Amino acid sequence: MALRRGAAELWRTGCRLHSLTHTGVLSAAAIRHQSSESVSLPSSVFPQTSLSRPPWSEATHISPEEQQRQHAAAVQKVDARLAQGNLGRLFAVVHFASRQWKVTNEDLILIENHIEAECGDRIRMEKVLMVGAEDFTLIGRPLLGKDLVRVEATVIEKTESWPKVHMRFWKRHRYQRKKIIVQPQTVLRINSIEVAPRLT
Repeated sequence: MALRRGAAELWRTGCRLHSLTHTGVLSAAAIRHQSSESVSLPSSVFPQTSLSRPPWSEATHISPEEQQRQHAAAVQKVDARLAQGNLGRLFAVVHFASRQWKVTNEDLILIENHIEAECGDRIRMEKVLMVGAEDFTLIGRPLLGKDLVRVEATVIEKTESWPKVHMRFWKRHRYQRKKIIVQPQTVLRINSIEVAPRLT
């Protein structure tokens, strides 16, 4: 029964291909199963779908002169915005204690180690990767200049974490190892994020 059904499907497929070759839609090379050459079928055979072409538009190549003109226009617009002075709430991405932090004014961050400064000291975070406001963002490659952005913080508290128990146990081996981990911690408050009045 299954063999008869498979033979019938094969016969129908052969009839379809035969009719397509006589109408001129498919060539003889498209019928060969072991052809190593790719055959491009006419667009009338397959309808246009979202998978026929990529969803993004074609990339346009910009000349170096046009790139310089666009860069100068963007810098001029940001300079004009900085000259107004009313930037609103700024945010910054800083690299501190082997981690990256997105911070804004009056934020508290908890660092998993001790730093040299004492409680109450003001420190400056010098590794600033990004700073931005509501309508512009400055991205460093990889860091922004120290004369361009200034992020200051105050050491609020230096403490230790809760004890964490690290236990290893092998059943039926009389093997137990217990380690209590206490991690030093430092709490910082971000005081201010300042941007220079001009980019250049």
